[in-house]
Amino acid sequence: MLSEGDKAPDFSLQGATGTVTLSSLLGPAKGVGSAPRRYVVVYFYPKDKTPGCTREGQAFSAAAAAYKKAGAVVVGISKDSVITHASFAASSGITVPLLSDTDLTAHKAYGAYGEKTMYGKKVLGTIRSTFVVAPDGTLARVFSSVKVDGHADAVLAAITRHANGESDGDSRAAAKKAKATPAKKTATAKPKKSAR
Repeated sequence: MLSEGDKAPDFSLQGATGTVTLSSLLGPAKGVGSAPRRYVVVYFYPKDKTPGCTREGQAFSAAAAAYKKAGAVVVGISKDSVITHASFAASSGITVPLLSDTDLTAHKAYGAYGEKTMYGKKVLGTIRSTFVVAPDGTLARVFSSVKVDGHADAVLAAITRHANGESDGDSRAAAKKAKATPAKKTATAKPKKSAR
């Protein structure tokens, strides 16, 4: 899988409105046109119309206005067809663009396809993962083996930290250290026994 700081591979995939490329999502190159370049969140998910993928798509859709305010756009990618994507989006209320990667070209370029464990068995398939592409086209943040609940909020927070020049790696290290270090118990004074 790709790492933070790597150049994000460009892709050209079909969506409901036609062909979408990463470079078009980022916006015009610096100094060209009036629109500033933006962050692009690329999330890979295993399959349309499954519970986890539905919750993930709905969470990103619900947060679309907050992402726009943060200068970011979100796209989902799976190996399902454009027709299946359209049905999935309509039935689930998903509004973020869903792109079709039937030949797994983008999946493999990002390292989002490979061996994983399902129900205790090793299988080949889509690795649920999210990539935050910074306006300069590099990866600002990589989320691998994603847990769906709370993920859309975590990605938005990572974009905000990156845009403010804060190190997301430092915050992750601090959180890991806090989790590993048990909280100290505070001593409480025992009441004195009254003399009788």
